[in-house]
Amino acid sequence: MDRIKRLSMQVLDQHKNKFSVDFADNKKILDQLAVVRSKGLKNEMAGYITKLLKREKDYLLSKESRVREDVEINEDEMEQDSEQQDTEESEIPQEITIDSGEES
Repeated sequence: MDRIKRLSMQVLDQHKNKFSVDFADNKKILDQLAVVRSKGLKNEMAGYITKLLKREKDYLLSKESRVREDVEINEDEMEQDSEQQDTEESEIPQEITIDSGEES
């Protein structure tokens, strides 16, 4: 398996943008980029490349969703703070009358 990882990483380092998360497409691209005489080796390399790219894609998507959730939570907190300030401001009397204690 070390040989498969090493060879796959060498190909990915040079041509990562050409590969996708589709195994069949990766096999075709691998045929174009490298001379792999063994069908089994080519399939294992294409499978490993596909696996790596899927993991990377899933990681990026989960990271993006976590960021999105954090933003939504912050927006909710800001709305709650805003509503709390509005209620506090509505409790403050708008007109203040001062009784000087003198009768006219």
